[in-house]
Amino acid sequence: MSGEHLNDGTVVEREAVRVKPPPLFHVVLLNDDYTPMEFVVGVLQRFFGKGREQATAIMLKVHHEGRGVCGVYPRDVAASKVEQVCDYAREHQHPLQCVMEEA
Repeated sequence: MSGEHLNDGTVVEREAVRVKPPPLFHVVLLNDDYTPMEFVVGVLQRFFGKGREQATAIMLKVHHEGRGVCGVYPRDVAASKVEQVCDYAREHQHPLQCVMEEA
């Protein structure tokens, strides 16, 4: 470590500070029996930037396994995505649920 000399001859050592990265969160879509598959694919493309093929694969995972991860984001971004998806689904009168879980 390199030190910094003060005028009185004292040496002050700098300690390296390691900043812990922020926790990440999975944004997850939950299956329901009413939201059309095509709507879910559109949500994945619109809000998560997925291509048609990847969006379809995630939608099928949601359909068959009950849930599917759309992406992994810092807390604020994940919360915003969840809110956007839920609002959009309600506007279109679909019960699609979107949640976030710590990764």
